Amino acid sequence: MAHVLGQNQYGKAENRIVRVRRDSTRHEIKDLNVSVSLRGEFEDVHLTGSNANCLPTDSIKNTVYAFAKKYGIESAEGFALLLARHFVEHSERGVVRSARIRVEEYTWDRIRSGPTDTGHSFVRSGQEVRTTEAVYDGDRFRVISGLRDLVVMNTTDSEFWGYLKDRYTTLQEAYDRILATQVTARWAFDFHGNDGRRQPEWNQSYQEVRRHLLEAFADTYSYSLQQTLHAMGTRVLDHRPEVDEVRLELPNKHHFLVDLAPFGLKNENEVYFAADRMYGLIEGTVHREGITPVIPVS
Repeated sequence: MAHVLGQNQYGKAENRIVRVRRDSTRHEIKDLNVSVSLRGEFEDVHLTGSNANCLPTDSIKNTVYAFAKKYGIESAEGFALLLARHFVEHSERGVVRSARIRVEEYTWDRIRSGPTDTGHSFVRSGQEVRTTEAVYDGDRFRVISGLRDLVVMNTTDSEFWGYLKDRYTTLQEAYDRILATQVTARWAFDFHGNDGRRQPEWNQSYQEVRRHLLEAFADTYSYSLQQTLHAMGTRVLDHRPEVDEVRLELPNKHHFLVDLAPFGLKNENEVYFAADRMYGLIEGTVHREGITPVIPVS
C-alpha cells in the first residue's frame, strides 16, 4: 500500500528577543517570543533528503533578529506581518507558499522614584501575555491577536442557580458568589491587506479591546460565566469595528466558602478557599453576522 506525505511545515520556534529603543534618554522596550512556521515546496526534504528547497531554521532565527534591528518593533502585529510577507515574497525560487508568525509579548512598566522615572528602569508587569498570529499566503493576510493569563475577579454581583440537577448533583445554589477567571482571549481582524485599506493602529486596538473585555466583566451582573463570556465578546464587537470575531476561554477559578462553624464562627461571605484544580472551563465565540469564524477551537 502506497504512503503519501501529508500536511507539513517547519520553522524556528520561540525566538526570544528584547528590542531596546535608545533614540532618547527615555528608553522603550519590546520583549517578544516569536515563532515562525513555513509551508511550501518541501516534499523533497522529506522524501529524498535533498535540502535544496530548505531554508535553515538558523537563517529564520537570524532574520527575526535582523528585522528587529532594521525596522524596529512598533507593535507585535506589525512585526509579524513584516516577517510573514518577507518569508513568502522573498523565498528562493518561491518555495515558501505560506508563513505563519506567532508572537507573545511581555509587558514591562517603568520604575518610578518619586514623581519621575529614570527613563531606563523597568519592572515586569503581572502575568498577562499579549499574543498575535499573522498568516500570509501571498495574497491575503489573516491576523488574530489576543491575550492570556489575565486574571480577574468580581467579589459580588454573581449568582448561579436554577441549573439541571441529577442524582450526582451536590453543588449548592449560590445567590452571591465570587466570580473569578483567567482570561484567554483571541480576536480576528477585518484586515486582509489586499483591498488598499491601512493597517489598524495595532497597539491602540489591543489596549481598547482589553479595556472593553475588562469593563464588560466588571459591568455584567452575572448569572453564569457563559453569560459573562457573551457580554465580553459582544462589548468588543460593539465598540471595535476592526474586529470581526472574539473567542474566549474562561476557566472558572472556584472560590468555596470555608466552614467555620466548628470554631464557633459564622462565615458571612468573607473567607474562601481558592481552588486551582479542578475547574469548569467555559469557551465560546462571538462574531458578526455573516462572517465565517476563523479562530481555531482549542
